[in-house]
Amino acid sequence: MKKSYTIKLAGLERELPLCPLGNDIYIGAFVIFGDVELTCACARELLKMAPEHDIMITSESKGIPLVYEMARQSGANKYIVARKMKKLYMSDIFSCEVNSITTVQKQTLYLDGADAELMHGKRVLIVDDVISTGDSLHAIEELVEHAGGNIVGKMAILAEGDAKDRDDIQYLEPLPLFRADGTVL
Repeated sequence: MKKSYTIKLAGLERELPLCPLGNDIYIGAFVIFGDVELTCACARELLKMAPEHDIMITSESKGIPLVYEMARQSGANKYIVARKMKKLYMSDIFSCEVNSITTVQKQTLYLDGADAELMHGKRVLIVDDVISTGDSLHAIEELVEHAGGNIVGKMAILAEGDAKDRDDIQYLEPLPLFRADGTVL
């Protein structure tokens, strides 16, 4: 079995290990953590495509380095993170449940009331590392809408599987799903 998949992103090449998802389906594991060169390059390329926006939001945790770098490169002084756990400093919290294909159990995303105020009436850009089933994306959309934000765009580095066919997201590259033998589905 082929154990990795080579992908080119923002002029860079990376090897993604293939990991079992179940039902003889494998995914190319894309982990941006620790890869500063790739994070900076992908942020630059996504910003070239990004619609006008006032603030960006991502979910914890792999989208954080990307949204940070996009904010830094664009000169923004603030971005928002939908958290996976309530934190002591949070108040007026609201939440949304999500099923992620890379997490075994159901998760909940939480938004702080102060962050909700920052989005109210503003143009909000949703940013993530990978969009697969769209469940995490949908949860963030619910949080933004509950906060009164106006979603102007949804972006990711990769669109995995059928997500590549969606017309409501922008992404840098598609990421296929794989069979157990490493061939593309």
